[in-house]
Amino acid sequence: MFEGQPKGLFTLALANTGERFGYYTMLAVFVLFLQENFNLSAAAAGSIYSTFLMFVYFLPFIGGILADKFGYSKMVTLGIVVMFLGYILLSIPAGTGSFAYGCMVGALALVSLGTGLFKGNLQVMVGNLYDDPRYSNKRDSAFSIFYMAINIGALYAPSTAIAAMKWAQESMGATVAESYHYAFGVACLSLIVSMAIYYLGRPTYAQVLKMDNAKKDEKKEEHTEELTPAQTKERVIALCLVFAVVVFFWMAFHQNGLTLTYFARDYVQTSSTGAQSMMFNVWTLSLVIVAIYALFSLFQSKTGKGKVISALVLACSFGVIAYQYTTLPASTPVDAPIFQQFNPFFVVALTPVSLAFFGMLAKRNSEPSAPKKIGLGMLIAAIGFVIIALGSFGLATPNDQVAAINAGADVTRVSANWLVSTYLVLTFAELFLSPMGISFVSKVAPPKMKGMMMGGWFVATAIGNLLTVIPAMIWGDQSLVVVWGLLIALCLISAVFIFSILKRLEKVA
Repeated sequence: MFEGQPKGLFTLALANTGERFGYYTMLAVFVLFLQENFNLSAAAAGSIYSTFLMFVYFLPFIGGILADKFGYSKMVTLGIVVMFLGYILLSIPAGTGSFAYGCMVGALALVSLGTGLFKGNLQVMVGNLYDDPRYSNKRDSAFSIFYMAINIGALYAPSTAIAAMKWAQESMGATVAESYHYAFGVACLSLIVSMAIYYLGRPTYAQVLKMDNAKKDEKKEEHTEELTPAQTKERVIALCLVFAVVVFFWMAFHQNGLTLTYFARDYVQTSSTGAQSMMFNVWTLSLVIVAIYALFSLFQSKTGKGKVISALVLACSFGVIAYQYTTLPASTPVDAPIFQQFNPFFVVALTPVSLAFFGMLAKRNSEPSAPKKIGLGMLIAAIGFVIIALGSFGLATPNDQVAAINAGADVTRVSANWLVSTYLVLTFAELFLSPMGISFVSKVAPPKMKGMMMGGWFVATAIGNLLTVIPAMIWGDQSLVVVWGLLIALCLISAVFIFSILKRLEKVA
């Protein structure tokens, strides 16, 4: 999995881990922050959330165009600085009035702009590492590793946000509304770490920087694949067709920070007992990840020493987990934002499983193409929302549920397992679609349009994020089954579309 990869991959991946940790720390509580501080409705908070996400994923298109002209590394650096300024502004407790609202809007503008300069261009730099013939056959696995690194940052974000808020309330005397700003302050610190990793590790991706600096050098043409206008058109059209499908995946997937968070707050049991409560401890989840990787290492190690070390790590991990079980409290509180740790946990835990599975298929010459994986990802996403729909049968509408909660009445709440299972299946969908999609763009994009096409991927994601507000707009008087049914239908239609044009996409892959 990690063997034979260029060192630059790990530097760029870790820099992205730091940035994503800050971003997801902010995002884990963002919708709840909007409602607590500005007394917004679910639809209004959802509209701000979706608009912000739209700009976060649209602006990489502009960032890509700028990078194609001025260099990827320069845009990445500028992006980190701009994001840092945005998080600083967001962390200032300015109150709940119009001035605070203006600060929030300004902060979101800076964060989205900085992300636009940083996100896509860093991924182009990763892709450029694999233009080297020595590493070209490791491109798909590299993007899976890169994607896993993103999710390592996201894994610890919800717990960190909750811990920062509780510390502020208990130690600093902050109100609930004020404590959100302490969570946002964590994002500032993470950007400093990300910036340090990026600059200290520059020697590991020096070849990419040389490519950047050679942009204006005519000699670069010698190393650039020449395509006919027809070939260029064919590739761009193929990518645009993929982008059309990606729109609906991200519309569905990013309900994790919106309607799925509302569901976690209003419909899921507020406490957990027994073994189930262990999954809400991020350190227990970390031990599970260590155990999975140790197990893979045990079977893949070529030396007896390696197998012994792997076995010891595996045994220690299970030993600590067993000890944690014996010291469980009678009941563990379950906060709504904590559910957002499950998607990154599953991504990190399942990445080696995914790589091993597809590696096995590759050896048998039966690995599905990247476009086919995208189609399968859409089908799996539909299954994920089928699960949450099944768990929602018989529940009150959101408006009735909130009214009953506010009145102090007893309400029906479901097991957390329904929501966790949904996150698990959506993660399988994500592993099929997202890293493979990014790899597909990196491979198929015309050489002189890499930045723009990677930006196009994010434009599609941006449109999908803008559309996330649609389920939030009907979140109220409509049955939950109707909300989830809409998402199921869109995922299925998208899957049918991608399979209908599969041959056309595989032609350029």
